[in-house]
This record gives sequence, structure tokens and C-alpha cells, in this order.
Amino acid sequence: MFAFYMAAIMALLMCTVITASNTGLDRGLPARILHAYALAMPVAFGCVLLVRPLVARLVRWSVRGPG
Repeated sequence: MFAFYMAAIMALLMCTVITASNTGLDRGLPARILHAYALAMPVAFGCVLLVRPLVARLVRWSVRGPG
């Protein structure tokens, strides 16, 4: 569930920022964001699941104590 919620929130935030930046703020913005989100959310979720093992190793490596 953590991966799902993380992907959902990050995809929504990124879709909002990128869509607003590229197309401007107007009445059609929410529809454009939802259109982008429909593509981005499944991709983000898949990516989170795919890179999870790598991220876990990087975290272990970066917080490992001396010795």
C-alpha cells in the first residue's frame, strides 16, 4: 500500500506542476491534469515497484554504520 499511495501522490503532484507549467492556468487545467494522471499513475506505480529493491539497497548502503 505504501508504494501505491506514494506513486499516486507523486504522480498527481508532478502532473499538476508539469501540466500547469506547459499549458498555463485556465478553466481546462483540471481536465488536462486528470488526462495526464491517467497515464502517469500506472507508470509511476510500476516504477516504484521496479526500483524498490535498488532503493532499499541504496538506503542500507547510505545509512550503514562504520565497520
